[in-house]
Amino acid sequence: MQHPLPDASADDKPASADAPAGMPARRWDDLRHRVVGRFFAQLFGGVGRALCEPGQLPVRGIHRVLICRPNHRLGNALLISPLLAEVETLYPGAEIDIISAGRAAGIVFGNRFLVRQVISLPARIARHLWLSVKLLRQLRGNRYDLAIDASNSSQSGRLLLAIVHARYKLGFPDERAGAPSAWHGLPAPEHFAQRGVFLLRTAYAGEVRRPYPPLNMRLSGEDREQAGQALAGILGEPVPRQRVVGIFANATGAKRYGTDWWMPFLDALQKLQPDLRIVELVADHGRSQLDEKFPAYYTRDLLRLAAVIANMQAVISADCGVMHLAVASGTPTLGLFSVTSAEKYGPYGPSNGAVDTRALGAVEVAAAASDWLGTH
Repeated sequence: MQHPLPDASADDKPASADAPAGMPARRWDDLRHRVVGRFFAQLFGGVGRALCEPGQLPVRGIHRVLICRPNHRLGNALLISPLLAEVETLYPGAEIDIISAGRAAGIVFGNRFLVRQVISLPARIARHLWLSVKLLRQLRGNRYDLAIDASNSSQSGRLLLAIVHARYKLGFPDERAGAPSAWHGLPAPEHFAQRGVFLLRTAYAGEVRRPYPPLNMRLSGEDREQAGQALAGILGEPVPRQRVVGIFANATGAKRYGTDWWMPFLDALQKLQPDLRIVELVADHGRSQLDEKFPAYYTRDLLRLAAVIANMQAVISADCGVMHLAVASGTPTLGLFSVTSAEKYGPYGPSNGAVDTRALGAVEVAAAASDWLGTH
């Protein structure tokens, strides 16, 4: 079985540029891909055979834990927070390392008491090759009792699991490999926030009977208080007498709704819910996407943004990292989905909701949002 190169970048030099003299470029490309594919197939096959089976993870003796989620997106970092909480609960005396990419995981998890360090690979490994190699050598120099690949579809996560030293390695086996496993056929949850927890609980030799952990930022009381004062200043009143709803109007690519969609949506929503106070949560680029019609809050600090959201009664957002940040702040969140699966990536938890907007107009979505707000 062949595996594609992990984290391939469009900035990489074409393989044909270094073809040996006298060898056609296409033949060199084919040969290189076969060799690389065979190497990664053997590497991933080896780690696949070493994965912990259900019920094999001991209740005691796990002191050094590594969670692998080498992805730079904020949402993907936040979606492993239930797994992190489960490790903290099952092994409260352990020390946890997290390997991620970019800055998000370090910001949202850096204050956790059991987290020793967050190792952040560059978002584009090909542009920072030597730094990446240095970090990976540092990682390989550590010894862990348990290493967890938190995703069942990440080639880079499985590569990290293959290279680290750990007594127990935990990850979903590749069903395409053909090797029998007790994991095959088990009813894994659909939502990504639950999958890592399911993986850990199923491997754990003890019995666990409690709900899945929520997304949680663990904001301090001081952060919440200062953010509440900032929000009161934005609204111009010490204690808002109306419900405050945050709107985050940005997202990436096709998930983004334009200003010409949001304005009819908000006009209809305010007619249905005239007591709402709308606050725009301005995206990182610093420009209003709601025609500067509403009071706004802007920051590039994720912790401050989460603290301000924690003082709101609800947030409505397109599918993006800030949507998951709102969930992790503890504020009821409604996600709007036009591309990805809400069952897999929707706002996680019973206080939150999602609307599939693909067959709906802005006014119809506003009616659904109004019904949702009526229950919160």
